[in-house]
Amino acid sequence: MMAMRDWAEGCARAAPVTMRAGVARHFRQHPLPALALALVAVAAISGCQSKSGASDVLDPAALRPPASQAGSPATTPAQLTASSAATAAPKGNLTLGTGATKITMLLPLSASGSTGENGRKMYDAARLAMSDLGDKLVTLTIEDTRGDSSFAKDLAVKAITSGGAKVVIGPAELTAAQHLAKLSGTTRPPVLALADNFAGGPGVYSVRLSEADSAAAGAAAVAGKGAKKFVLMVPAGANAGAIEARVANALSIYGAALAVTLPYSASDGAKVVSDMGSLVEAPDAVVVASGDGSPIAVLSALKAKGIPGKAVSLIGTNRWLEHPVDPLYEGAYIATLDQSETGPIADRFKATYNYQPDVNVAYAYDMVALTAGIASSVGPNGFSKQVLENASGFRGSTGLFRFRADGSSQRSMPFFKVEKGQLKLVEKQTAGF
Repeated sequence: MMAMRDWAEGCARAAPVTMRAGVARHFRQHPLPALALALVAVAAISGCQSKSGASDVLDPAALRPPASQAGSPATTPAQLTASSAATAAPKGNLTLGTGATKITMLLPLSASGSTGENGRKMYDAARLAMSDLGDKLVTLTIEDTRGDSSFAKDLAVKAITSGGAKVVIGPAELTAAQHLAKLSGTTRPPVLALADNFAGGPGVYSVRLSEADSAAAGAAAVAGKGAKKFVLMVPAGANAGAIEARVANALSIYGAALAVTLPYSASDGAKVVSDMGSLVEAPDAVVVASGDGSPIAVLSALKAKGIPGKAVSLIGTNRWLEHPVDPLYEGAYIATLDQSETGPIADRFKATYNYQPDVNVAYAYDMVALTAGIASSVGPNGFSKQVLENASGFRGSTGLFRFRADGSSQRSMPFFKVEKGQLKLVEKQTAGF
């Protein structure tokens, strides 16, 4: 995503441009199936494949829902009313569609609180995607994890070892996704994990935006404006190395570099800023990752040093926004998804279910649309590493993204500056895809 010139130069450039031009023309005529076409056009093949590759047999009409289905979502044994989606959990396993490609989706449908609410939103998203794109392409079985990590782990292991599912979407429980990432095996179906803050693993792909991705995109955007010397402050722990590697790679594209990476703990915000002052002279920008904690202690110490200021930019991450926006955020740059933007599905989703979609809806819709698109263009056995990890990536309602061999994802996203307690858009999309 972040101006990824390290992508395979030929494959990652020429073909997607041609494909997306066609997608844009088609979208103006057929807005609903265009999302799937955009997902599949880049998903099914890389630009270097021969003319007999899957892209040449893509038929936009095949992705268009029949006229009888165009106005309503697929029916299910436990149909929800438009107003009940956020409060009522479907009972038992649900099966949508009649296609030959079998997909399992694991959602916390009956969990309490926001976990269950998000699960039911994703369920509605899956229904809409099946109605729009997948009803005759895939058979989607949705199972309730109840928000229980142990139960979710058991369901996920069963899904990848039973031999029935060609791909698994979910789980949304972090520890269950982490368990799957540790399992060995080369013949198991791929997993498109919906867990938040999940790093990914071979064959177990992280769908959601990660802090490493947000930090790298923000750093790249500032480097693109001329900054050369960067400092990274990152919580000590398992994710520190991944964040450092991603930021360093993004900066290298612009001839910029990390002068130093400073791990810190929750109690030593002032110390890490003091250490920076003794190690680095006149940095152009400071990137502050926050992990599970708040960045306030570090930001307070930076503020005392005049950062951010005219000479030094401050770059935050999406994890900052898990906390109320503090006055200390003022002037910081953050690359993150627009939580209110769900692309071409927003109006249709609200009209169908009578509530506003959010990023949970977008993630779930995109994954079901992606599986339907691959099933259409490549067939039930098309969920290979070559397809899922192609360097060109995919275009969904959350923007452009691609999966990496280590299971992480990379995303293009808007670039914001915090002004008067609000995110003010600086650029609609970080460069690269």
